[in-house]
Amino acid sequence: ATAMNYMPGTASLIEDIDKKHLVLLRDGRTLIGYLRSIDQFANLVVHQTLERIHVGQKYGDIPRGIFVVRGENVVLLGEIDLDKENMSTLQQVTVEKILEELRAEQEVRTKTEKLKIRFCQERGLVLPHLDTLDEY
Repeated sequence: ATAMNYMPGTASLIEDIDKKHLVLLRDGRTLIGYLRSIDQFANLVVHQTLERIHVGQKYGDIPRGIFVVRGENVVLLGEIDLDKENMSTLQQVTVEKILEELRAEQEVRTKTEKLKIRFCQERGLVLPHLDTLDEY
């Protein structure tokens, strides 16, 4: 067997090249695609990328092509088990349908947040506005 010359920090990921992966980004997005390149900073090149949006028990995939992801934005990287991939209980829906569900979910969340703020203000409590908080 010939020994590969590994770059520092990438030894465990070299064999993951060309396999299907799920990438969770710091902004909450989920990407699924084939890992084509990775460096010691976890910068990734993902090919045939889908952005997967989950709402409840449904999901929709938006084709995104080739994605270059800066390592600092990666929260989680994991290989997808192709044998178990189709055993999911989630229901796939069209992109239009999942975006509509997402919009409706965000609307409910916004209304709930406004009610919470009003409830607190009526009792003399001041909450920081959502837009002033960091997105971490």
